[in-house]
Amino acid sequence: MKKILIIGTGGTIASSPTDNGLAPSLTSAELLNAIPSIRNICLVDCVQPFSLDSTNVRPEHWLIVEETIRENYDRYDGFVISHGTDTMAYTAAALSYLIQNSAKPIVLTGAQKPIGEEGTDAKRNLTDALIYACDEQSHGVVIVFSGAVICGTRARKNFSKRAAAFGSINFPELARVQDNRIIRYVPEAVTGSAVFYDYLNPNVGLLKLTPGMNNNVMRYAIDTYDGLVIESFGVGGLPEYSDFYMQIKRAVQYGKCIVMTTQVPNEGSDLSVYRVGSVLKNSLNVLEAHDMTSEAVLCKLMWLLGQTRDFDKAKELFYRPVNHDILCL
Repeated sequence: MKKILIIGTGGTIASSPTDNGLAPSLTSAELLNAIPSIRNICLVDCVQPFSLDSTNVRPEHWLIVEETIRENYDRYDGFVISHGTDTMAYTAAALSYLIQNSAKPIVLTGAQKPIGEEGTDAKRNLTDALIYACDEQSHGVVIVFSGAVICGTRARKNFSKRAAAFGSINFPELARVQDNRIIRYVPEAVTGSAVFYDYLNPNVGLLKLTPGMNNNVMRYAIDTYDGLVIESFGVGGLPEYSDFYMQIKRAVQYGKCIVMTTQVPNEGSDLSVYRVGSVLKNSLNVLEAHDMTSEAVLCKLMWLLGQTRDFDKAKELFYRPVNHDILCL
């Protein structure tokens, strides 16, 4: 039987009622006890590096999970991370950059209802995650949720309450887990050894443009962060009113890394289409996200700025595909 390590981090799946609403209380071992049939699927050990509502999960916690997997990598055939849904897409993206080229599956899952609540989706999701983690053809960082297997850099939480909370953005689902069987759509193959990274630059921000935004907002973000992801409109561009262009020019001159992306979830950006984008793209050293999710862009920028502050090297790392994160170059 395969040997799997469950890494508990809290979240709704492990929550119980309190006087002020749900809060994480159960350990990963207690989650496992709620579904004894899993013992027939694989051998399981449990660890609990922290227990948080995922609203409170930060880059430092991503590094704790990475370290837990790195220290146990040779002892287990796969890893399942029980996690809150609200920031699960960010954690999945971050782990995709912190643990690259893993021949072993690293599976995140959680639930929309606590495991002890009637009608919970927790038991199905945890069982599906373990089934996927035990399969010889499973590799790399994924989310398994409501039967969907989603690449770790392509996930987004689209629904706040329904069971099928996550969708795959600009990339097909890798597989489905149905009736304890895996139906694969995108074959995965890994050669070589896993590469672990143990440093991120967390001083990266994301700014969503709004019509008529006060230019002090962008000025503050540029002054505060080493890297900034700017979510623009449509296929991408920069408003011509105010001094946004000059602010980005100043940021680039000071060695800040700026990535332009779009607020539109699907089909990605293309700065070359309109003047408001092409002027920026052709005159300043800015990066463009294309079909990447904002979650992946933010985490990739943290990762690459943890490796280098040289723009040419950062550009090379940004446009190098990792775990299917970018296709349209």
